[in-house]
Amino acid sequence: MQLIARSIFRTTFRIFAASFALSFAVWHAANAATPPQTFHDLKIEVVGKGRPVLMIPGLNSAGETWTETCAALQADHVQCHIVTLPGFAGLPSAADASKDAWLDDMRDRLLAYVDARKLKHPVVMGHSLGGFLALQMAIKQPQRFDRVVIVDALSFLGAVRNPAATANDVRPMAEAMRKQMLAQDEAGYRAGVSANLQGMVHDPKRVETLAAWGNASDRTITAQAMYEMMVTDLRGELVKVRVPTLVLGAWAAYAPYGSTKESTAAIYKAQYANLDGVRIEMSEGGYHFLMWDDPQWLQQQVRGFIAAGK
Repeated sequence: MQLIARSIFRTTFRIFAASFALSFAVWHAANAATPPQTFHDLKIEVVGKGRPVLMIPGLNSAGETWTETCAALQADHVQCHIVTLPGFAGLPSAADASKDAWLDDMRDRLLAYVDARKLKHPVVMGHSLGGFLALQMAIKQPQRFDRVVIVDALSFLGAVRNPAATANDVRPMAEAMRKQMLAQDEAGYRAGVSANLQGMVHDPKRVETLAAWGNASDRTITAQAMYEMMVTDLRGELVKVRVPTLVLGAWAAYAPYGSTKESTAAIYKAQYANLDGVRIEMSEGGYHFLMWDDPQWLQQQVRGFIAAGK
């Protein structure tokens, strides 16, 4: 069981563990960012004026994941609401967060932010775990959003290897993975974080920063979030999503293991089969962090998709 847990731990990190962006100067221009605000322990940075786009980063990631994408969207008169989730990127954990339904808790905090700010039919865009949360938001409030953009996220992580798998099938492995993560000593955990970030992004300097920032995240939150993603199956609920959805996928990092663009696209199509009218596009060479590895392609895809909804 320990070997299985270790394998699942590695696989899960490679697919969804989105740690942190390379530290660089925050974009300042005519529509410069306002100072970050806190809402129910979420950190939100608002950039620009215009059509609202809620941008959610992935596991262990800071909002800076979206800085370059947001800057590119300014030409389309977009107001970015860039999120950092509590417990990630050195942001303190939410003391009142649910211990056994963390994803649902974060979903509801994000929905409450949209309501509190009176964002009118925003676009919600998420990477990895953030994409999973975006799906959960659109499922719970299908009329609330104008469009959904998912960057390298699936609707049921537990079915990657076996499409017939159920949440109950993968629960023992998910529990073993969570237990292993929490039981590791600090040195072992840090080594695991660094090792499992390989293949997430092309630039080695970004990998170094991802590892450093990943170690600043709350291990308990990281383990719980990964566990919940593995055992939460959204495939059957995708019929509730009533807005146009764009899914951007990556495959190149898995080419050494036999994956092809076509075989990975088939996984995405199966995962999103119940989402009517979904559009799936695959990057040619980007790894998990598509906004860094294939920025022009991603920005072109997102800008065209958002513009089509005006």
